Amino acid sequence: MHWLAQRILKHKNLVLISFLALTVLSVFLAKGVKVNYQLMDYLPEDSPSTVALDVMNEAFAKAPPNLRVMIKDVDVPAALEYKQRISELDGVLEITWLDDAVNIHQPLETMDEKTLHSWYKDRNALFVVSVHSEKIEKTVGEIRNLSGAQGVLAGDAANISATQETTGKEVSAIMMFLIPIILFILLVTTSSWFEPVLFLLAIGIAILINNGTNILLGEISFITMATSSILQLAVSMDYSIFLLHRFAEYRAEGLAVKNAMVKAMEKAFSPILASGLTTIIGFTALLFMRFKLGPDMGIVLAKGICFSLLSVIFLLPVLTVFTYKIIDKTRHRSFLPSFQGFGKVVSRLFLPVLIMVAAVIVPSYLAQQHNTFIYGSSAMSSDETSQAWKEEHEIDTLFGKANQMVLLVPSHKIVTEKELIDDLHRLPEISSIVSYAESVGTTIPQEFIPGSSLEQLVSKGYSRIILTVNTAQESEAAFQAVEKIRSTAQRHYNDSYYFTGGSVNVYDMKQTVTTDNQTVTFVSILGIGLIIFLTFRSLSIPLILLLTIETSIWLNLAVPYFTGSSMAYIGFMIISSVQLGATVDYAILFANRYIENRENLEKRAAIIRTVSDTTASILTSAGILTTAGFVLGIISTNGVVGEFGILIGRGAALSAGMVLFFLPALLYFSDSVLPKTTWGLHFYHPERKA
Repeated sequence: MHWLAQRILKHKNLVLISFLALTVLSVFLAKGVKVNYQLMDYLPEDSPSTVALDVMNEAFAKAPPNLRVMIKDVDVPAALEYKQRISELDGVLEITWLDDAVNIHQPLETMDEKTLHSWYKDRNALFVVSVHSEKIEKTVGEIRNLSGAQGVLAGDAANISATQETTGKEVSAIMMFLIPIILFILLVTTSSWFEPVLFLLAIGIAILINNGTNILLGEISFITMATSSILQLAVSMDYSIFLLHRFAEYRAEGLAVKNAMVKAMEKAFSPILASGLTTIIGFTALLFMRFKLGPDMGIVLAKGICFSLLSVIFLLPVLTVFTYKIIDKTRHRSFLPSFQGFGKVVSRLFLPVLIMVAAVIVPSYLAQQHNTFIYGSSAMSSDETSQAWKEEHEIDTLFGKANQMVLLVPSHKIVTEKELIDDLHRLPEISSIVSYAESVGTTIPQEFIPGSSLEQLVSKGYSRIILTVNTAQESEAAFQAVEKIRSTAQRHYNDSYYFTGGSVNVYDMKQTVTTDNQTVTFVSILGIGLIIFLTFRSLSIPLILLLTIETSIWLNLAVPYFTGSSMAYIGFMIISSVQLGATVDYAILFANRYIENRENLEKRAAIIRTVSDTTASILTSAGILTTAGFVLGIISTNGVVGEFGILIGRGAALSAGMVLFFLPALLYFSDSVLPKTTWGLHFYHPERKA
């Protein structure tokens, strides 16, 4: 590292120009990165609903409806005019209303009441619309403009449109709100008014480069876009602090600027690299998920930490050497206490803390496994204060829930199709069925049916059966309906049918991500445990540190269970590896400093000294990550992103608390075991010293 440090400072102009060029290029490249807002696209390609959707898209020109539009306070002629105007919009594939079900010219009083009230009720008209998946934002916006204050929209397309509209704006708002808070935290915890500017500049450039290089991935998910920059900023700020603290120490010893920086880079390289590796491993564990949102997020986050490491190792030393005079002129006294008294308080709480954690650890572990989860896009609009939730609730209250699913069966078995439909009618969850066998019957050959009537029901060897189920898209009732429909179709067609739809996709997502969680947790624990093992050359220390952070993760994820609230499974699945990778550094820092202090002090005194030495660093790091998480959670109107932010913020605070209270107790009571299970470790003993 000595050779590399000297070369970096020798060619500092080249380093600075290279990073500036990369940054400018990345700003332009970032504009070309596509953002995917459809969670269903991240299902494995071999999941049954994904295969079925591919087959249906190949066979039929028009996709099933994905939007419900209610126009309030209109008569029938006005409703027909709205229908015509909506149908003419680019991106609208099909629109259905009352006139497609009955003769609209007959008096309303003579119509079947159930049919009438499915489309028109209390002067409110409900249209069912199919919107092109690649034109959702533009088309939904045009429908809103056309319908004005009378329009109410709900469905997957409305949820996706709301997410598209708000995500980019909210990320900018979060950054504008978060950066001053982080700046304040750094000003309080550092010794120069200018150092925090360097920290933010170095990590900010790394974030811009990371965002630009996402162009290599083609597209990223909206969750990745909304969280990656904020997480990268919060998690990797420590690396800059490590380096400049070392630089300040060597400057205080009287070394020249370049010599001080070379030595600082030598000494800080190992802890910075170890800290970065644990975080990278935590993020790369997401690559082992079959649900492709995990690899999408894992690649971007791991890549971001790599760029942060490169920025701190190459760019920050150069920026510091160029601006050291400003750092010297802006020195200020430390605003933090010594924490010596806090260390004594911690040392008196060993037994109470162990008892308290022992009392909650098993209930928390069990509780977090029995949370109520939301798996699909409905998690985006789960916030009852959001416009999406209010509009969906308004339509559901007046017209009831309408959940559409689609069965594809071989078109040449018309008698079998009619038998299947008869069995499906017996399922209480199904409110309506549209199919060739139902609409035309089994006696009229397809050759005698007009093409316009036939093309939406029969195409390329498949007959399409559209089912309307009277459940919410994501609920136990919907999942039970999916199982019953699959079982019924299997009985008639064996494996020669395809089944898709919102609830079917969510059902498959549930099956996929549930198994993914176990894989991600195992890989992240194994990988980070291996890094800790190699760092400390110990069998016991990895177990102690992982127990500390895993307990904080269980406590974090148990909160929704004990508060009786549901949570997005995506957040539950991802937070385990993210929290472990992002906060295990606190435990590593504490354990490393304890071992150093224990070589010269007895165990209680070593704990007190370690708490005093590390509390400021841990509170700084955890404070930044906690703030970032809660700001993300408070500002974001997207249910998935907001909940993920709350989990991050609460998780960082819990991890810091566990490291400062529970870990000292574990180290104190396992003190005699550590030397026996750690290579080359020798502790101070007063009697041996005497």
